[in-house]
Amino acid sequence: MQVTVLLENTASRPDMMTEHGLSLYIETGAQKLLFDMGQTDLFARNALALGIDLEAVDMAFLSHGHYDHGGGLARFLELNDTAPIYASAHAFEPHYAGDDRYIGLDPVLALNPRFTFVEDRLTIDETLSLHSCNDLPRPYPSDSGGLTMLVEGKMAQDDFRHEQYLLIRECGRRILISGCSHKGILNIMDWFRPDVLIGGFHFMNIDPDEEGREILSQRADALLSYPAVYYTCHCTGVPQYEYLKTLMGDRLHYLSCGQALTLPL
Repeated sequence: MQVTVLLENTASRPDMMTEHGLSLYIETGAQKLLFDMGQTDLFARNALALGIDLEAVDMAFLSHGHYDHGGGLARFLELNDTAPIYASAHAFEPHYAGDDRYIGLDPVLALNPRFTFVEDRLTIDETLSLHSCNDLPRPYPSDSGGLTMLVEGKMAQDDFRHEQYLLIRECGRRILISGCSHKGILNIMDWFRPDVLIGGFHFMNIDPDEEGREILSQRADALLSYPAVYYTCHCTGVPQYEYLKTLMGDRLHYLSCGQALTLPL
C-alpha cells in the first residue's frame, strides 16, 4: 500500500503547490483511492506533476464537509467520470467559522448522482469501511474551536457529525485515514486502535510555547499508550508537530505535499 500526498500545507519538493488543505492518493493492492481534494484544483495539478492519473481513481472519499477538504470536488468530477464519491449524509449541511464565515461545500454538488451518502458506517468490501462514530461516547473532551453549523435556522457549535474515517485492512494491518480528527484524536484512537493512523490531529491552535505545551505533552503520552505509528499533517500545525516529535520520536512522522509513504514498512 502506498499513500502519496497530493495536497497539504507544506511541500517536500519545489514543484509542488500548497494551500491549507489535504488530499491523499492511496494505492492498495487492489484499488486506487482518493481521500479529500483540498480547497481548489491544486491537488489535480500536483497529481499531474507527480505522474498520477486521477481519471484512473476507482473511488473517492470526503472526510468531512469543510472547504479545505472538499473544495476540489468539482474538479475531480470533471477529471473522473466513473468513480463513486463517498461522503457523510451530513457533509453538505451548512458549516461556518464563527457566525458568518461559510466554510462548507457547494450544495449544488450534492445533486450529483455519483455521491453515495453514508450514515454512521458502511462496509465497502473486505478491506475498506467508513465510520462516523456518531453513536459512540467521547471519553476525551473535544472543542469545536469556534466552528459552527446551522441547525433549524440557528447557529450551534459544530458537533462534527459530518466527519467520517476510512479504515483500510491490508497486509495484516489496520490503517486508519482521518482528515482533521475534529472529534478528538484521542477519541478516534480509543474507538479504532489502528496499527497506523494517517491524518491531521487538529492541534494547530494549541500554542507549544505557552500553556499549550502541557496539553500537547499529555496528548503525546496518551497517543504513545497505543502501539501505533502516526503520520500527521495539515491541521496538526508544524510547530506543534515539532514539539510532539521531541516526545514521540520514531512513532510520529510528518507528511508533506509530494511525499510518498509505502506500507507496510
